[in-house]
Amino acid sequence: MTYKDSSKPISERVEHLLGLMNLKEKVGQLVQPFGWMTYEVNEGQITLTDSFKKQVKDGGVGSLYGTLRADPWTGVTLETGLSPHKGAEAVNHIQRYAVEESRLGIPILIGEECSHGHMAIGGTVFPVPLSIGSTWNVDLYRDMCRAVALETRSQGGAVTYSPVLDVVRDPRWGRTEECFGEDPYLISEYAVASVEGLQGESLNSPSSVAATLKHFVGYGSSEGGRNAGPVHMGTRELMEVDMLPFKKAVEAGAASIMPAYNEIDGVPCTVNTELLDGILRKEWGFDGMVITDCGAIDMLASGHDTAEDGQDAAVQAIRAGIDMEMSGEMFSKHLLSAIEQNKLEVAVLDEAVRRVLTLKFKLGLFENPYVDPQVAEKVIGSEQHIELARQLAAEGIVLLKNEAKALPLSKKSGVIAVIGPNADQGYNQLGDYTSPQPPAAVTTVLGGIRAKLGDEAERVLYAPGCRIKDDSREGFEFALDCAGQADTVVLVLGGSSARDFGEDTIDLRTGASKVTDDAMSDMDCGEGIDRMTLQLSGVQLELAKEIHKVGKRMIVVYINGRPIAEPWIDEHADAILEAWYPGQEGGHAVADILFGDVNPSGKLTISIPKHVGQLPVYYNGKRSRGKRYLEEDAQPRYPFGYGLSYTEFSYSDMQVTKEVIRAGETAVVSINVTNTGDREGAEVVQFYVSDVTSRFTRPARELKGFRKILLQPGECRKVEFTVGPEQLQYIGQGYKQVVEPGLFRLMIGRHVNDTLSTDLTVQEG
Repeated sequence: MTYKDSSKPISERVEHLLGLMNLKEKVGQLVQPFGWMTYEVNEGQITLTDSFKKQVKDGGVGSLYGTLRADPWTGVTLETGLSPHKGAEAVNHIQRYAVEESRLGIPILIGEECSHGHMAIGGTVFPVPLSIGSTWNVDLYRDMCRAVALETRSQGGAVTYSPVLDVVRDPRWGRTEECFGEDPYLISEYAVASVEGLQGESLNSPSSVAATLKHFVGYGSSEGGRNAGPVHMGTRELMEVDMLPFKKAVEAGAASIMPAYNEIDGVPCTVNTELLDGILRKEWGFDGMVITDCGAIDMLASGHDTAEDGQDAAVQAIRAGIDMEMSGEMFSKHLLSAIEQNKLEVAVLDEAVRRVLTLKFKLGLFENPYVDPQVAEKVIGSEQHIELARQLAAEGIVLLKNEAKALPLSKKSGVIAVIGPNADQGYNQLGDYTSPQPPAAVTTVLGGIRAKLGDEAERVLYAPGCRIKDDSREGFEFALDCAGQADTVVLVLGGSSARDFGEDTIDLRTGASKVTDDAMSDMDCGEGIDRMTLQLSGVQLELAKEIHKVGKRMIVVYINGRPIAEPWIDEHADAILEAWYPGQEGGHAVADILFGDVNPSGKLTISIPKHVGQLPVYYNGKRSRGKRYLEEDAQPRYPFGYGLSYTEFSYSDMQVTKEVIRAGETAVVSINVTNTGDREGAEVVQFYVSDVTSRFTRPARELKGFRKILLQPGECRKVEFTVGPEQLQYIGQGYKQVVEPGLFRLMIGRHVNDTLSTDLTVQEG
């Protein structure tokens, strides 16, 4: 049959198969039930559920969501979940039934969550995207995406719901941790790398998965930082800022995209025809699949209230350009009846089915629907991937303060007290969208420090002090006693995005693990966990103040998913490390930095305010945003691009070749960067552009390039950036890209507020 003939063009195979399908089979291709509900495991044997079998025979299942996902939401645990080997077997069972028992033998698209590693038991847990952004190492992230794709595809997962390309405007938002930062150019660089890494050279490769860009669009700019809240943004800013990473990823060949929950100017993204058809498909030329977020169509009838009922919502969505519904509830219930009642044309249904089938053919699922469980067992959680996770975590750690060179610590620096609620809580350093982990798989800060000191680990004392959110001070006495015995205190504070994995509770009075039936969630970040403040939760600040009174050197390590604004700690800590959620190797990475085996090179990709009342404080706001408040100026505590090192770098001899160019031409701006310190170090050289005068208001400065370079002591290197239309244009009259003649200020330096500058004049083309 033509559609089974791999020598035929994909378009021909799609049309042939589409012509053979009945309406129920077509609708079936657009639904995506929850995959973990399709099978059962009894005494190690995997069997498919009767309900799944019936659904396959009744019309088919286009896709499954989270077949291998394990977490409290799915109810899949370490005990009930599948090993890498068994997971691959389960997917093979599912695919075999779909291929052999359905009328047309169409394989199923297995979609998985992979924000910072495949969300399946055994998968490598990398740092969260906010940490990855802080590495400013796009090549290393591309390597990570290759690793994630390999781990996912080896078990049968063929599409991932990542990367998250939202631009963060209000860090009170709980999903800040899932994003790369606040700058669209930087996010665009990661966006392209993610598509290249996840999809590889060919989608039908056994080490590639289809990338799904999310959340399209404006999701990171919600009202009040509340998840899925309305977005108030003009068209020009939307195009210049929030759309840019998506546009670049589409140009890189992204295979799938997911609209956001939010509305923009009264129109929910799920049914925004101008976005999904006008811009995405017609203007950008996107020819991939569009899939909703979970429950997004339901929200149209119950939340946004732009649809009368479920059928109306389903029809609106597919007409707007939705091809598949995550969860599949609304499409499976209403599309067939809508066609029967002449409320939906078959041609609209066919177009959506055509896109789903095309992706399946591109992925090679018709030729290779099955995987090798032995390969999955070999590559998932491999030593190579674990080492990559450690390197990413180390490069993503930002040194915010280092008074009197308090860091690095000497390995002979006496007794060290590791204190704080995040000192030895593994799940607290992993971030949201994480699978259950055996304790040995995660190295905490306490574990990393003890491993670093080896035989002398007995010099390391531990006390939790308090929990993240709880107001109990019962652990203070023990923590203060440990601090009193120490020469240095490493105080590990921050937040938690850990769902309730049922782990044991820590006894605050001893630091020992204890079993309890009255577990308390410490989660203060993650999806759906938005905050009014950026202060530390619970009594953590009070603990820090009490520890400080002991008079010992105090090193603060933050492990968290959003910026922390605590002026007292900024002023009183001897050193501060921002580690974000550093993943399973985070403890080793923190220890590498603390003891100087790795020189910190992380730089902030999100501005950290002095006080939550300063928000919004992102660096690339308009010049007209205002001056200061009565109580405080508008500058952040730590600006975008900021991060210290154990060595020093100097910038000099900034030049631009061709100080005058015509619109459409390019120039080259260069600067010399010298390591003036006494040890090797990596520096992130940042390039910003300011359009001095423009017809429409512009940001004071915008990131347009960066280079991460490694320099030996005394080494000097010239760093160059190209300046042309890509760096100088903006959305002008008629919402078209334009390079306006005039004066541009070019700035290069170590962060946005510490640069050298030179001018470039652009004349009419």
